[in-house]
Amino acid sequence: MTVKIINRSKHALPNYETSASAGMDLRADLGEPVVLKPLQRAVVKTGLFIELPVGIEAQVRPRSGLAAKKGITVLNAPGTIDADYRGEIGVILVNLSDTDFVVEDGERIAQLVIARHERARWEEVETLSETVRGEGGFGSTGVK
Repeated sequence: MTVKIINRSKHALPNYETSASAGMDLRADLGEPVVLKPLQRAVVKTGLFIELPVGIEAQVRPRSGLAAKKGITVLNAPGTIDADYRGEIGVILVNLSDTDFVVEDGERIAQLVIARHERARWEEVETLSETVRGEGGFGSTGVK
């Protein structure tokens, strides 16, 4: 699939780091570093603008290493970029650690996954089919 992209950043286009990668790293495009204090959030711009085909979305997801090592994650994960959005890709980062985190220009801050999606058509009914699970949710299938 080909996706049109405008790169107004100082950095290379996102790319897949390995042949089996699902996501491409997004980099911060900053004039100066951004300091995220504990529990603070900020929209970090990427300098990227995309045009997705209808039926395709881009999902902005956290980078596992940044989350595990530094406590930095994407607040609305996964963030969805719709096919009709033409604005700059921004990443809502939040600092869940107990120390300040400095976002530097060019830092890999999130990953972008391109995915197909379906549009649902509702059918109102009076009952749903029964399953073994039924209405059980929020841990009802057990811990182990």
